[in-house]
Amino acid sequence: MTPDEASPARSLLDRFPVLDGHNDIAWALREAGGDPLATDISQPVDFLHTDLPRLARGGVGGQFWSVYVPARLQGDSAVVTTLEQIDLVHRLVARYADALGLATTAADAQQVIATGRVASLLGAEGGHSIGGSLATLRAFYELGVRYMTLTHNANLPWADSATDEPAVGGLTAFGREVVREMQRLGMLVDLSHVAPTTMRDALDVAEAPVIFSHSSALAICDHPRNVPDGILARLAGNGGLCMITFVPAFVAQRCRDWELELAAEMDRRGLDHRDMSARKKIAGEWASSHPRPRATLADVVAHAEHVREVAGIDHIGLGGDYDGVDELPAGLEDVSCYPALISALLDRGWSERDCARLTSGNVLRVLGDAEAAAKIISASREPSSARIEDLDG
Repeated sequence: MTPDEASPARSLLDRFPVLDGHNDIAWALREAGGDPLATDISQPVDFLHTDLPRLARGGVGGQFWSVYVPARLQGDSAVVTTLEQIDLVHRLVARYADALGLATTAADAQQVIATGRVASLLGAEGGHSIGGSLATLRAFYELGVRYMTLTHNANLPWADSATDEPAVGGLTAFGREVVREMQRLGMLVDLSHVAPTTMRDALDVAEAPVIFSHSSALAICDHPRNVPDGILARLAGNGGLCMITFVPAFVAQRCRDWELELAAEMDRRGLDHRDMSARKKIAGEWASSHPRPRATLADVVAHAEHVREVAGIDHIGLGGDYDGVDELPAGLEDVSCYPALISALLDRGWSERDCARLTSGNVLRVLGDAEAAAKIISASREPSSARIEDLDG
């Protein structure tokens, strides 16, 4: 049951709204066909998890909008399509300027939130988006992109993904240069989707906090997209953040096991189970003969408590991945449901201060720390002109 307007959870969110790490509405609008801006998100939209009325009901004050493009796109195609997605988010913010406001710094985000609008930040999902070019990375930063996930579901020539066969053993020399250049700019290094070896290599070279924009705890659910305890424990020293996701296969082992069966079926049909579009098409048919188990809000609470215990309360946030999946846990079906999660955590004994850190306090601190580190780094280091062929041969 959704908490009522007078509940402690809603009161808390009025004062400390959610700044969520990952939402895929931009790609969902594109996948719907036709003009992505034809859908009016100022009204309820039945085929999305996200619209403006539900963001308001959910106590969402800030959102990293993903400018995701599929990993099957490479080179110029990946760069151009990412630019189109960046443009789409900018156009959405302009169209709904009474409800959304662009933010590129922690101070921007706080100022927009103070006006009652949703602070809108951009995150690129996968290093394939830059086409192996640090100049493109810098151009994305100028266009407002404030994090980049190093990989998506497939390896890059310079970084191993969590859901591909190991190829380079983590980050190559060029991959480490990507991390350094991101942190020189003040762009957050996002380690969701990367292999544990890549996580370790990135933390080894990091000069500023890193994030996991939408990942949960491996100890609770054995999915390669989740974060091992050893990495969670390193977040305190780095100052970074694990933003708990709601993806059923990442939060409930029974859902992960069902997904493994689906992946095996796709492999039998000669389909790439890492292809999200193909998976969505097959999942409905597969579920008709193989009933899909349901994750619950309680599963997500278990991850939040584990990350708090291992990483510490200063190193946890929320990254729901709404509109990036076809199903969500019972009780967390759309962006209006954050109050239910906060209510459950308060019932479990979380303090208001703990919940305030979870919802937005920690991510605002990380954004500010990354900006401060960038000022120091950029004062002593010029933009990198390195090319992958120079560093990796």
